[in-house]
Amino acid sequence: MANRIRLIGMQIDLGAGRRGVDMGPSALRVAGLEARLKALGLSVEDSGDIKAEIPEASPEGSEKLKYADVIAGACGELAGSVKRALDEGALPVTLGGDHSLAIGTLAGSSAHYRDRKERIGVIWLDAHGDFNTPQTTPSGNIHGMSFAISCGVGSPALTGLLGFSPKVQPAHCVLIGVRDLDAGERANLVETGLTVFTMREIDELGMRTVIDRALLQATRGTSGVHVSFDMDVIDPSEAPGTGTPVRGGISYREAHLALEVIADSGKLRAVDLVEINPVLDEHNMTASLGVELLCSALGKKIL
Repeated sequence: MANRIRLIGMQIDLGAGRRGVDMGPSALRVAGLEARLKALGLSVEDSGDIKAEIPEASPEGSEKLKYADVIAGACGELAGSVKRALDEGALPVTLGGDHSLAIGTLAGSSAHYRDRKERIGVIWLDAHGDFNTPQTTPSGNIHGMSFAISCGVGSPALTGLLGFSPKVQPAHCVLIGVRDLDAGERANLVETGLTVFTMREIDELGMRTVIDRALLQATRGTSGVHVSFDMDVIDPSEAPGTGTPVRGGISYREAHLALEVIADSGKLRAVDLVEINPVLDEHNMTASLGVELLCSALGKKIL
């Protein structure tokens, strides 16, 4: 894992159904992210924020693919920033913003390794599958399609970002913590063959076994893993500041354990932390937890 960390903020809430998540990067900074990372001995560069247009100034477009053109443009810019960080030997940490931003971050990571004729694996922690398409979406919100898009499933306007698709191979991808799937989305996941650990598997196997298996899957034939962490994977009692909370999520310690084990593997190559909505939070506790989790992902140990 690189000792150089590059923070990339992404102010976007176009992909979500509730406003306010575009303020997530600021909430994480207010919670002391940079100082906490520097205290771990890491070199930290903050590249500032990429700012997507706000909904009031953007055409919604298709009701089954809301704000697709604007999201594609913003994600293209983000992809360039992530690729540039990796090209320059830094580990990109993208601060969200809604989960549509992963269309850009995974494009950037994939492009970097594609130049080297290599591939990147993905561990996606989320209460939802984010595997809808315009044909299966009940809402038209693109944050519910971003994982599918990155796997090459969905609208060509988004799957074709940077001129190639898919960005990642489903065989190298793992979804963890899911507990709320739409019917069509469930069918998409089954058809794609992507590895999924639902909350039932976590309950039955334990988080350590799940993460060990996920790492084995995501690192087989790849140069490492891109972790995309949606704060709604955590139970809302611990992380209330998110727009699509679902009861019965992973615990505080399970979240830390997952990221600690990934850090210990030495295979982390990029990380997203998304869906922090300060408007819905209580005393910035979700952002503060996000800072703690990023520290665990980047090597903080208890002893």
